[in-house]
Amino acid sequence: MRVKRFLASALLFAGTLAAVWSLSAAGALAFELKSPDIPPGGGEIAETFVYNGFGCHGGDLSPAMVWRNPPPGTKSYALLVHDPDAPTGGAGFWHWVVINIPASVTGLPQGVGKDGAGLPQGALQIATDFGVPGYGGPCPPKGDKPHRYNFTVYALKVDKLDLPPHATASIAGFLVNANALGKATLTGVYGR
Repeated sequence: MRVKRFLASALLFAGTLAAVWSLSAAGALAFELKSPDIPPGGGEIAETFVYNGFGCHGGDLSPAMVWRNPPPGTKSYALLVHDPDAPTGGAGFWHWVVINIPASVTGLPQGVGKDGAGLPQGALQIATDFGVPGYGGPCPPKGDKPHRYNFTVYALKVDKLDLPPHATASIAGFLVNANALGKATLTGVYGR
């Protein structure tokens, strides 16, 4: 009889724990990325943030990014901007790669991607597909359908990514994904 009561109590306790865990997981706030410069839900990217070259005449400023609710255990962040629609014959085009953003940072101000001077201490810009470190704005081929630009912040389980000198955006992306605890994406569009 005692064994049956013990098993019944154990099952009740396990069920209660599962219910509490489900409620806390459902109530947890999602890791989120927003920008005051890009309308939510795939809004159009303004000329201020468009590349200045290749026939485009934008301001080439990086938009401001703000994130919140990172997963527990986050030790640093990385921000990657990618155009999956670019007709490169490969896997799209990397427009901005920033790594080693300290965990205490919750965003990047507008224009910081130009020369990196306003980046948080320790943060590092990696060369993009433009061939140099720093932000390079959208500039899809004229007449092409509007391209999607995915701004993704990654919460990482390491304080710092140790990349070799002259690392590419692809190797940075590989190491970012290998160390990611979670990610949040904001998509903007641009066409001409």
